[in-house]
Amino acid sequence: MISEVLLLPFAPVRGGAWAIRQVIQEAERIYYDPATVRAELARLEEQLEAGEITEEEFDRLEDELLDRLEVASRASAGTGNGTAP
Repeated sequence: MISEVLLLPFAPVRGGAWAIRQVIQEAERIYYDPATVRAELARLEEQLEAGEITEEEFDRLEDELLDRLEVASRASAGTGNGTAP
């Protein structure tokens, strides 16, 4: 109880840190969401077909997206909730 009283002035800092952690977790969830990655892959293919990006750019970006999809799959298999580590 005494520690709670002594630490009370730091409550806004702890609350702010908690809020930041929540924002980061949500951003990671969206970033590694398989549906999001698949949609980005589809957009990437459309850009290639429209000539908006080169084959080299496509390959590089596709590899990055596939890596994200792999991370999401491993995290989903490891935790069962589909979120990244």
